[in-house]
Parts: sequence; structure tokens; C-alpha cells
Amino acid sequence: MDMTQEPVATAVRQLSYAEAAVLAVQREMEADPRVVVLGEDVGRGGIFGQYKGLQQRFGAERVIDTPISEAAIMGAGVGMALAGLRPVVEMRVVDFALCGMDELVNQAAKNRFMFGGQGRVPLVARMPGGIWDASAAQHSQSLEAWFAHLPGVVVVCPATPQDNYSLLRAALQCGDPVVYIEHKTLWGARGTVDEGLDVPLGKAAHRRRGDALTLVSWGRQMQVCGTACETLAAEGIEVDLIDLRTLWPWDRETVLESCGRTGRLLVVHEAVQAAGFGAEIAASAAEATGCRVARLGAPRIPVGYAPVLEAQSRVGAERIASAARALRG
Repeated sequence: MDMTQEPVATAVRQLSYAEAAVLAVQREMEADPRVVVLGEDVGRGGIFGQYKGLQQRFGAERVIDTPISEAAIMGAGVGMALAGLRPVVEMRVVDFALCGMDELVNQAAKNRFMFGGQGRVPLVARMPGGIWDASAAQHSQSLEAWFAHLPGVVVVCPATPQDNYSLLRAALQCGDPVVYIEHKTLWGARGTVDEGLDVPLGKAAHRRRGDALTLVSWGRQMQVCGTACETLAAEGIEVDLIDLRTLWPWDRETVLESCGRTGRLLVVHEAVQAAGFGAEIAASAAEATGCRVARLGAPRIPVGYAPVLEAQSRVGAERIASAARALRG
């Protein structure tokens, strides 16, 4: 009898960023009965369709609609995690998550350390972030640096449908609390998703290869950086473009190797530049490699509602290309 086993084929398909997220949660709920979802409007699929069909498939006891109270939702999620479940805690948008910060900061992030590992809080807090078109100051914030500064949590910012699938599954398998920041305007973005592709937390991705300078970003800003790289390539400037993907832990090895090779680092993010996470990357690279560094982020202003005001908070491709040219000069 031939005991040789054929490799198991995995599905590869074109999915949107939102569809990839649905599939990731579905696969984890199928594999692990401890995985549950709770939040506002999750029963009808979520405001971005990121839970579409899950309550119909798994029932209201595992996909739980909650009252409009982020503090109660996060608190319930922490309690569920401590009791042995693996909750997906839906915050709708990162701006609303501020109402549940005490439970996240003082309970979820610290429990493992304060009680010698006797308790674990394996929850995934989904907090869509970034500028939401024409949604103004209270719905357009990029707060990932807040969470990267918080000991005890993992911080993830996926930029592609593949990463949203693979990293969400990795987050749900992680034993610690994960702040999972999907961009509010990426939900319809489409791309190839390989269900069998594992992407570990803490590992960056090279999106382009080059020796002129290192460009580091994450989330939706990767698309803008990609456009800038096309412009620069037409001028003969080949950029090493790195998608950080996980802000904590961040992939120091990949970034520092690139900086040591190119001698120049430009960090770009949609968040306010002052005290942004780009400063951590720039300082680390300068200390470790002596490379020249520059940062690009939003001005320290609330995002405006009017298009002309909103545009002031965006870091466009031409600004990125100009900063890259200046760094090489």
C-alpha cells in the first residue's frame, strides 16, 4: 500500500480586504470553538461587511450583538478571554475605542504580567483606523503609536487582502491581546488570497527591492508609497520598500539590514508625525546603522471635513517622492 500522501491543495482566490477578513474569522471559528465575536452590528455583518454571514453560519451565541457601549464590549471581551475564550472584540472604528481604553490598557495589557502568567487575555480588538473620507476629526484618527507604546499588546496594521487574511488568523492564534488596525478605506481593495499562506506576527514584507534608499510604511499608506516608488523608478531611483505589517513587535532585522545597505531611511505614515511610530523606527535605525533618516507624517491638526482641509492631513505621493529625492541629495 502506497502511504505517500499528496499535498493538500489550498484555495487561491481574488477577495476584497473585507472578504478576506470574513474568511479568516470563519476559518478560525471552524477550527476553534473558543473563538467568538462580539460588538455592535456584527450580526448584520458589521458596518464594513467584515463579518458578513458569520452569525447565520455560527449563530447568535458565537457572533454576539451588543449594546452601544465600547467600555462594556471591551470589558466583556477581557472577561471572556480570562475565562478561556478567544474573543474578537469589534470597536467599529479606532476613534470609538477610546471609550473602552481602561479595560484594554489596565486589564488586558497587564494581566499576564501582574499575575505571573496565571491569566492570559487572548483577544483581538479590531479597530479600523486612518482617514475616513469626508468623516472629519472624530472618525479619521490614526492612533497606532498609542498602542505600540503600551506594554503587553501586539499591534498589527495589514495593508493587503492577503495580509488581512493571514495576519488576522495569526492574531487569533496569539496568546496575548492584539490591537488589530484595519484601514477604514481599504475594505473594497481586491487582491489574491492564498488560504494556505501563513504570515507570522512581527515579520515585515519587501514590496519593492532597491538600493537607493529604504522606505518604510504600513497600512493604506503603502499604496501611496507604491505610487511614489513608481515615479522615482522612472527617474532611475530604485527604492527598497518595506511594509512593516506588525508595529509591535516590529521587524528590526529586515529594516536595519536594508538601512545598513542603502544608508538612507525614509519612514512614512498617515498618523500625525509628532511622536508617531516613525520616530521609533528612525531613531533605532540611526543608532544601529548610522544611516541618514527622514520622516513624513500628517501635521498636528484635527482632520478637516471639507475636502480642501482633509487634504492637508494627507501625505501624498509627490511629497513622498520629494522627500526621497532630498534624502539622496
